[in-house]
Amino acid sequence: MIKTEKLVYGSANSSVQFEGSISYEDSSDTPRPGVLVCHAYGGHSDFDIKKSEQLAELGYFAFAMDLYGQGRRGSNPQESMELMNEFNSDRVLLQQRMIHAFETLKNFDKVDENKTGAIGFCFGGKCALDLARAGEDVKGVVSFHGLYDAPTASSGKQLKGSIKIDSSILILHGYDDPMATPQNMIDLADELNSKKANWQIHAYGNVGHAFTNPEANDRNSGLFYDAHADQHSWREMSNFFEKIFS
Repeated sequence: MIKTEKLVYGSANSSVQFEGSISYEDSSDTPRPGVLVCHAYGGHSDFDIKKSEQLAELGYFAFAMDLYGQGRRGSNPQESMELMNEFNSDRVLLQQRMIHAFETLKNFDKVDENKTGAIGFCFGGKCALDLARAGEDVKGVVSFHGLYDAPTASSGKQLKGSIKIDSSILILHGYDDPMATPQNMIDLADELNSKKANWQIHAYGNVGHAFTNPEANDRNSGLFYDAHADQHSWREMSNFFEKIFS
């Protein structure tokens, strides 16, 4: 049986409390691969819980993290954009919170800390990529219609790490995504190449941003659901994790 629980967690180095969720199949206590689920710009939501439960059905322990802090969620696009931009302008803080969430995932008794991954959607795709960029020992990272700009350190701060050679990266991309253009995709590939990362990109023709979200229906803005890309990208993720965790 798949079990989902709300999780309130904090950090010894911060007064901020976070509220995410965990999902797992509860018939066995044997440690299993753990996957971090990184939310879109509005914050932790039912969408992330659903994806976590689907991961649990595949045999993984899924932790849907909270980047913003307990009670901080976007109730409309403007609020969501303001929350996201706090971290777009401070990639060191984003990195720190991603590392903290990743350490939280590895500390669960049901997780095999040597078999860990992360997935992210939209802004969460950037978060997942930044976890790999931080040099964390994550075996696989998957970005669904993510944002690709490389991080730069804020004034007086320093970014940590570089991508580990045994980490693998899968980019699942809508070719007509206005928030991640073909040139942005090429720039990301060049960045990953320069860091000698193990990466692959799957681009879907005539597909825009948010293609995994059934509620996305704004074709004029390039944000729309695509059932084929949604299903195909999930299969690609499943095959990717099956291979790297075997």
